[in-house]
Amino acid sequence: MTDPVGEWKTKQRETWTLGNFGEMAVYSAIPAGHLVRFAGIRAGQKVLDVATGTGVVAITAARLGAVASGLDLTPALLEQARQSAPIAGLTVDWKEGDAEDLPYPDGSFDAVLSQFGHMFAPRPEVVVQEMLRVLKPGGRLAFATWPPETFLGRSFLLSATYLPPPQGGAPPVLWGEVPTVRERLGSAVKDLHFERGIMGVPALSPQHHLAWMAAKLGPFIKSLGALQKEPAKLDAYRKDFLELIGSFLVDNVVRYEYLLTRSTKV
Repeated sequence: MTDPVGEWKTKQRETWTLGNFGEMAVYSAIPAGHLVRFAGIRAGQKVLDVATGTGVVAITAARLGAVASGLDLTPALLEQARQSAPIAGLTVDWKEGDAEDLPYPDGSFDAVLSQFGHMFAPRPEVVVQEMLRVLKPGGRLAFATWPPETFLGRSFLLSATYLPPPQGGAPPVLWGEVPTVRERLGSAVKDLHFERGIMGVPALSPQHHLAWMAAKLGPFIKSLGALQKEPAKLDAYRKDFLELIGSFLVDNVVRYEYLLTRSTKV
């Protein structure tokens, strides 16, 4: 008997190993700083970064004096995080693990954060339950997501028209819709606030940015590989993607708009 959720997670782990996400993560340091400030992180707080990737949020929190932990499903990304923290003279507790089954006791953290990470967990209700479980009452839950109308949100939707997403998981871009976030967090939280921001990525042209994504970003690399045996479809996909990039390229910067969400556990 197949396990759709298990297969989804295996594919996610494989996908994020492709390319060199660490180089793209340099730009995600911008929203990481925004997220940590938005969450009100202070020195001495115990902070968990769920789906930490290369650790930019956990390291940012640690630099402010927080006792930071970072968890991710992908060992290759965690290895980059482990190499990054000592450069700043910081210590972070890194763990390989599943956002839907966090390896921490109830009420372990003053704040639980996630930047473009928990949104890829296949079962939203499970990841919400787990993030709230390890958060202390009165603790802060805050995360960054890609709304569907933004560059990366539309990128996911465009890719789905050429390559149906794997079964077993909810579309990640739904985490970028305010009504959906309100519904998913429900009465378990209070003081719900939202804020927008933009991560700018320099690009000389849409073609330059497409080439950069094809070398660095695992999901895009996987999509291109899956279409290699269908040249006409691949050409159409590239053409549509170039048009999409062009619509978000302003003054040689591709505008990656994101949504921040902040709430307090009841």
